[in-house]
Amino acid sequence: MSHYIGSNPQDVLGGITKRYFYGLRRNQDGELFLIRIDQLAGGDVNIATINENGSPTENFPDFEEGIDFLEGIDENHDIEYDNLRYQQIKWDGRLLTYFIDPEDGQFIQRISEDYPYPEGISTPAYGEGNDNNVVK
Repeated sequence: MSHYIGSNPQDVLGGITKRYFYGLRRNQDGELFLIRIDQLAGGDVNIATINENGSPTENFPDFEEGIDFLEGIDENHDIEYDNLRYQQIKWDGRLLTYFIDPEDGQFIQRISEDYPYPEGISTPAYGEGNDNNVVK
């Protein structure tokens, strides 16, 4: 039996309604990158850079945990904030997994179910922001 000072693990889990952070961005070549972070997992792999280094006037100033931001590009598909790493930010309580079905090319979303990505068709993460890691 465990004793807790403050919140117990069930209270903490129950209080996080939007556990997962999703960031979608496109690089200068038009390639799409999606990051998913589990706030409860911790560790170095669950860190996202919101604003890149640069002039503070080009930063996205209104980042707030739990608030979605889906307007990072304008009607001409130009980037609104040059330093903002992800043009679209979404928070969700569900584990969402996205992939392209290699059999028929359909874009698939799984809910609360992971997907074993095949080798050689994607990159598992953006690392330090080096887009050269993308498998072609």
